[in-house]
Amino acid sequence: MKQLTGQDPTHIGPYRLIARLGEGGMGLVYLGRSDLGRTVAVKVVQAEHAQHLEFRRRFAREVAAARRVGGEWTAAVLDADTDAATPWVATQYIPGPDLTTVVGKDFGPLPEHSVHTLANRLALALQAVHGAGLIHRDLKPSNVLVTVDGPRVIDFGIARALDSVGGDSLLTRTGMLIGSPGFMSPEQVRGHELTPANDLFCLGAVLVYAATGRLLFGATETGLNAHLFRIAEEEPDLTGVPDSLLDLVRACLHKDPARRPTTAQVIERTATDRPGEWLPGSVLAQLGRKAAELLDFAPEARGAQADPRAHGAQADPRVHGAQADPRVHGAQTDPHAQADPRAWTAHPGTRPEPASYPLPTSYPLPPATPPAAPAPLGTAGDGGAPNPRRWWGLAMAAFAQLVVWVDASSTSVLLYEMVGDLGLAAYDVRQIYAGYALAFCSLLLVGGHIADLIGRRTALLIGLTGFTVAVVVGATATGPDALMVSVVLRGVFAALIAPASFGLVAAQFTEAKERRKALGIFSVVGLGGSALALLITVPLALSTAWSLFLYITAGLALTALVGTAALVRDRGGRTPARFDGPGALLSTLGAAALVFGLAQALGGWGRWGEPLMVPALVLGAVLLAAFAWQQSRAAGPILPTYAGRGRDRLGASLTLFLTGLALAPVTSLLGVFLMSLAPPASLGAFVVMTGAFLIGALAVSARLLPRLGPRVLLVAGLLLVAVGVLAVQLAEDSVSSALPSMVGVGLGLGMAGTVLYSTITDGIAAQDVGGRGGLVMVHQNMGGELAFALLGGGILHLSDDNPSIFYAAAGVLAVAALLGGVLIKGPARTVAPAEPWSAPTLSR
Repeated sequence: MKQLTGQDPTHIGPYRLIARLGEGGMGLVYLGRSDLGRTVAVKVVQAEHAQHLEFRRRFAREVAAARRVGGEWTAAVLDADTDAATPWVATQYIPGPDLTTVVGKDFGPLPEHSVHTLANRLALALQAVHGAGLIHRDLKPSNVLVTVDGPRVIDFGIARALDSVGGDSLLTRTGMLIGSPGFMSPEQVRGHELTPANDLFCLGAVLVYAATGRLLFGATETGLNAHLFRIAEEEPDLTGVPDSLLDLVRACLHKDPARRPTTAQVIERTATDRPGEWLPGSVLAQLGRKAAELLDFAPEARGAQADPRAHGAQADPRVHGAQADPRVHGAQTDPHAQADPRAWTAHPGTRPEPASYPLPTSYPLPPATPPAAPAPLGTAGDGGAPNPRRWWGLAMAAFAQLVVWVDASSTSVLLYEMVGDLGLAAYDVRQIYAGYALAFCSLLLVGGHIADLIGRRTALLIGLTGFTVAVVVGATATGPDALMVSVVLRGVFAALIAPASFGLVAAQFTEAKERRKALGIFSVVGLGGSALALLITVPLALSTAWSLFLYITAGLALTALVGTAALVRDRGGRTPARFDGPGALLSTLGAAALVFGLAQALGGWGRWGEPLMVPALVLGAVLLAAFAWQQSRAAGPILPTYAGRGRDRLGASLTLFLTGLALAPVTSLLGVFLMSLAPPASLGAFVVMTGAFLIGALAVSARLLPRLGPRVLLVAGLLLVAVGVLAVQLAEDSVSSALPSMVGVGLGLGMAGTVLYSTITDGIAAQDVGGRGGLVMVHQNMGGELAFALLGGGILHLSDDNPSIFYAAAGVLAVAALLGGVLIKGPARTVAPAEPWSAPTLSR
């Protein structure tokens, strides 16, 4: 690990850079840290590669594929911006040196039991890679990191989906070689189509290296042509391999891919119950000493920074790409220039060996003139300067979200006024309410997925257009059927607006301080919008006819539409995946079944013993479990599995659900209270609560989050909301009497909302934030639906003089605070690696 230089940027995407970790053929690797303390390894692609459109398409495709790789023994891909002027990818940070350093430099060959464990863990890692439909293609010691609890496989940058092997890409051009000499299979050498058996051959070569310290097939003794010939034609020298592993290694190194063992067979043959550590004590002690030393590592203060556009790792004009340590491959030729370890040139004077397959004779050199410097790093969308219209994007996203909440609150406030004008029966009222809830809640995940596919701005424009039309249809309705169509369509388009708005904010702000502010501001309408909307809806509903109110709502939506079209630019990346049809179907049906089941207990549809209720809830749970299973295996999931890992996000999601559960009945009672006030008083209440929200979000959480961490602010915020809820009972028919409650709820939700939204979006790639936004809204609204089901089912009685409502809500908020405080750990205190680990090789 090395200090940053004056040529290095200070931030890449949402990550503050701390140090250089290494350098590879594709660019530099930095140690980075997110706003909430997640430590990652950030790989920045060289400018000379980024200027090729073909490379960009392949890079985006491979990053998307690498996200599907899970498992305990791999380093997960956490974030990326493949559309940036200088693309980058962030992976899970693994604190440990690579196998080359341990074996080739510090300690020599590993003992038998260590190699045995290494074989088992690497086979498990390859099983995860192959299970995602990938081939690693470059398994070698420098791509195996050694940690106290086991090895980790890194670098899926040149892994490609099985169905795309052999396509036209940089990997298959004539003269280019995939893999690393010393750790290549015969089929790689011959240029044949690769299968997962290719990685098993490389596994055998890695095990030989770990057990003996030698590279197979004369990798350090002969020229390239002779080495490749030996890989394809000669038997490996297994001298020094332990007898217990000899047969397994020999089988892995078989020339015929069909006769090599599978990963499952390797796992079975290397399973062990041996207790104790997997590494010798001397190795473990060295790892501990290095870790202790690096705990004291502190970035040096830098003076004036060079233009951050010049941050790419520039290759030596004589050699294409950064150079590997000569101890790894022994590829030393001219003392002034080393050959790239993955694509050697033939050594001058080396006697060529006969071969019946094409051999590369040279490695392509970069152009004589250096490539143009890329744009400076900035937003998640373009990798250049921060989007100058990002604050307009925040304003329009927040305004669009508020319009959705205004419409949702008006559905319940205005329905009973419509009964007389449209001749609605009580059954029609319940149908209309349930229709909106079904359409909105069941399509939120699909709406987020669409936003990721077509872009958040485009999705927001489509949603606002359809929403405006649907509201006008409702304003002109003359009967229950037309009104029902309007309400359902409003729910459908609202399910597109909500996640697109959330995603637009999360994708545009990547600088840490700005991101906290932006998410804090959006949380005012995202988490507290239902309460704020009532402060607008109730006075308007009391002073206007219901049709005029809907026209006003349509005007607000049209304003958001025009403003978004004129002022917003979405420069965030789009997911390269295709529409996840099975995932969309399972998530929609599962959420719809849950909402339908909960609606059975609402508004007189029945009690909690209603026959259809329990089957609907069970069916919904089963379908959503199937959705979760399908997402872990889908090629382009709505919710990538990497985004759901970690107890921080789990804690934030559960806390959002419980917060929605607690606030729903309190918000309804707030509507009852507001009906007793004059419109000017309601406006004053709106100003007070909005101000409290912003103070909690900006003056408290956004400033103190880096210092105190999320746990303290979240617990304090939710407990403050609980106190504010209890204070609602003191409110009389004036704003001043409700002031303590409004300030407490607003201030607390502002603090908690910033923490929750920051935690949920931390480490999520721009191309995936729409789906994540849909999930956020699902959690919030499902909590509210459960609350109304409890009320409608008779378990609680909604009344402003019923203190049990306030006690129950405050209790749920206290549970949410406890749960969030336990699960959300705050900034990670990850130990830095003992040695620089080799850079991810995305190039060849």
